[in-house]
Amino acid sequence: MDYGRTKRDPIRNFFMTQPTARRFPTPAIEKLPEDIRTRILAVQEKSGFVPNVFLTLAYRPDEFRAFFAYHDALMEKDGGLTKAEREMIVVATSAANQCHYCVIAHGAILRIRAKNPQIADQIAVNYRKADITPRQRAMLDFAMKVSQAANTVSEADFADIAGHGFSEDDIWDIAAIAAFFALSNRLANVTAMRPNDEFYMMGRLPKQG
Repeated sequence: MDYGRTKRDPIRNFFMTQPTARRFPTPAIEKLPEDIRTRILAVQEKSGFVPNVFLTLAYRPDEFRAFFAYHDALMEKDGGLTKAEREMIVVATSAANQCHYCVIAHGAILRIRAKNPQIADQIAVNYRKADITPRQRAMLDFAMKVSQAANTVSEADFADIAGHGFSEDDIWDIAAIAAFFALSNRLANVTAMRPNDEFYMMGRLPKQG
């Protein structure tokens, strides 16, 4: 595969002008394993930029692969939770964990997937007052308990969330997303991962034309 100037230089420039994380080095794109390089270039081609989480985690290639395999299994699947609802879980729990990167990045994805420019800010600040359904609020209540006090999850919690129509697989998904992003939040905070500037305005204004 040709990784010539037209594809490689934009990432090199990105490294030079926008730091990804302050505490660990960002590997050079041409030195990465081919599968990771291919994924990063594909993300750049689709989005117009490379989210800093890809560049930061590329420091540890085996963990990069494992992280994104689990991420994709949780966040890109079909099921009882919509993709927007999955992002709601990420934004609410990441806000509780004070993860700057994840709130900004996944807030942008939530705005796009929900087609709602206000929802991410509402959920990040106080999901209990956000314009969401009672079912979604119950989902976030359960996710927050998993994120902040999983040792206190009880049979009563399972009965309550099942009463809102969530299946056992849905409940597993809610718990797994909250747990997975607890890992992500901590890595982002420890590495001092910086949200890309592009995330801040994504999904806030309707597309023109």
